[in-house]
Amino acid sequence: MANEQVITSIREHADAMLAEYPEYFVVDIRIKPTNNVKLFVDGDSGVPVEKLVSFNRNLYARLEAAALFPDNDFSLEVSSPGLDEPLKLHRQFVKNIGRKVAVTLLDGSEKEGTLLAATEGALTIEETIGKKKEKKTTDINLNEIKHTKVCIVF
Repeated sequence: MANEQVITSIREHADAMLAEYPEYFVVDIRIKPTNNVKLFVDGDSGVPVEKLVSFNRNLYARLEAAALFPDNDFSLEVSSPGLDEPLKLHRQFVKNIGRKVAVTLLDGSEKEGTLLAATEGALTIEETIGKKKEKKTTDINLNEIKHTKVCIVF
């Protein structure tokens, strides 16, 4: 089975598993050549470790029953996307309103500021400019963005 078909099948199983938990959603699925499946799950208010463990056990059983891999030779990791993972879904942007983000544009330039708003088509950030720390509100179309990451602020 081609990798894309396997990912589609895994997504269907994961979505079915998460159907009773509307606050959680699949962010990404990756498969390494060694059949190591990585499922990234996020939640509107984060995901407790206990839930990730439960999701891992549930999805593992579903994938075994589906026999997607020869001889069921696969491993499964279910985790939340870490801070090093870019935001991908609208729900993630909404969840991070009020936090500092770094936006890399398709032209390679970067903008950094507080995420003020997120629509289906654009982000609004508040940048701090210059030594006088002037505030500037910037709207960025999602189709101009290469990736957006949450900044770690201490």
